[in-house]
Amino acid sequence: MHDNDNGTEKKNLFHSIYLIEIFKGMMNTLKHFWLVKKFTVQYPEEKLKAAKGYRGEHRLKKDDQGRPKCVACFMCATACPAECIHIKAGEAPWPDRDKYPEEFEIDLLRCIYCGYCELACPCDAIELTETFNIVSTTRGEKLYNKERLLNGK
Repeated sequence: MHDNDNGTEKKNLFHSIYLIEIFKGMMNTLKHFWLVKKFTVQYPEEKLKAAKGYRGEHRLKKDDQGRPKCVACFMCATACPAECIHIKAGEAPWPDRDKYPEEFEIDLLRCIYCGYCELACPCDAIELTETFNIVSTTRGEKLYNKERLLNGK
């Protein structure tokens, strides 16, 4: 009879420990339901700000006369590890420059957003903005030409 009581005690001990652990798990779950800060953002109604130093959409800057700052030196295209920048240089119509980019194209599907183009540019003509909503429906929309890079459209 003594052996049977020992088995019952082990069973009761197991059930009490099991119930305690179930209770701890349920309390942890309930804590996360109501007390822990939620990380979900209801996009597009709520928008987060880009982190400092975020590298997003490319942009070509203009000088004070509205001309592209780029002098077609090909430094950005040379520095680009993804080889996504394509420039066709032409004779500049302005007396203060030798050449300017007749065509300037960035293939964002190849770009790895490393920022080397921005660092390599001696004229500070190209920059990566904090714009992160660069959604498109076709692949062609990801080929940014000079007009798109200058005007942002």
